[in-house]
Amino acid sequence: MSKPTLSVVVPVYNEEEVINESYKRLTKVLEGIGETYELIFVNDGSRDKTLKLALDICANDKRVKLIDFARNFGHQLAITAGMDASTGKAIVVIDADLQDPPEVIPRMVKKWREGYEIVYGKRLKREGESAFKKFTAKVFYRFLDKMTDVDIPVDTGDFRLIDRKVCEALKLVPEHNRYVRGIVSWLGYKSCPVEFERQKRFAGTTKYPLKKMIRFATDAIMSFSYKPLKLATLLGGITVVVSLFLLLFYGIFGQLNPVTSLMILGIFIAGLLFICLGIAGEYIARICDEVRNRPLYLIRRMYNFDSDKD
Repeated sequence: MSKPTLSVVVPVYNEEEVINESYKRLTKVLEGIGETYELIFVNDGSRDKTLKLALDICANDKRVKLIDFARNFGHQLAITAGMDASTGKAIVVIDADLQDPPEVIPRMVKKWREGYEIVYGKRLKREGESAFKKFTAKVFYRFLDKMTDVDIPVDTGDFRLIDRKVCEALKLVPEHNRYVRGIVSWLGYKSCPVEFERQKRFAGTTKYPLKKMIRFATDAIMSFSYKPLKLATLLGGITVVVSLFLLLFYGIFGQLNPVTSLMILGIFIAGLLFICLGIAGEYIARICDEVRNRPLYLIRRMYNFDSDKD
């Protein structure tokens, strides 16, 4: 079987309300481009009817392939698995919720044809999201830009097109706590944006509540920056200076109450120590993940590939 021009990777987790509509819109767009393609759904341990619906789609359209994870491994690893299994000359990553409109894909393909190896979607507006979500997203992307030495474009997600050579290079970076868009930027290939307005979610609820967003932000910062460790050292130095200043100040003006002062300084220093230990602990935990060398993900079965695999 000849390899397709385009591979479209769609991670899905509890998306029974949107998967059929996502398939319809993606198919319409991809057929309109006029290139051969494969559509790869990655079921990330869904607990609803997502798997059944995806299997029905596969049964009726052999261009649609399915990777079924053994359990939930997370969005970034679902993207990774889809790209690992793809065979296209270019790979598009898009979520199933249709917030990133499939109709942008032809513009990405056009830029790829012009010679760009990475074409990423840049959000001009974020419709259907709370003011809190918009604010935190804006702060996160700009904070990440200041914290890292890698130029990661702001206001972008995982919606992007990458060339086959970029996909192959990405396979050489098997780290476990993955921030895929950051790794892609780190690779350094020729890139450009395609601007669009992010739409309201077609149906269902977000799969990134606040807890997961915080974890995602932590992975992003600690995968590409040592500045938190340097910040911990800086805080320690500032604490020592402030402590000496306070002791000197109260000593000169005769207002030093030894018990009270020591209690305040002790609490202050202890708080900073816990912050520093927490930052160091996050890095150590990531080192442990890499040293264990466990597989990034486990697949229960693959459907509609050259031969279905258990």
